Amino acid sequence: MLHTSGYRNFAIEAFEAGKGLWHARFRRSDLEPLLIDGIALASIEIGFAWPDPQSAIMDAIFQIDRLRDSPSLS
Repeated sequence: MLHTSGYRNFAIEAFEAGKGLWHARFRRSDLEPLLIDGIALASIEIGFAWPDPQSAIMDAIFQIDRLRDSPSLS
């Protein structure tokens, strides 16, 4: 099962990687690559396992905010 959410200009997908092990990935909503330190990435997957999709999405939001505040994100 896949849960999706939007935040700022990003699309977030929460997915179950094992029974009760939720992960998230995010990408730009316009499908342009994320540039981090000059490296183009289609999406970023958050590797921490959460007990529910909402927690995985909240972690992705935290990571998006952290990256947006970083000078390495273009």
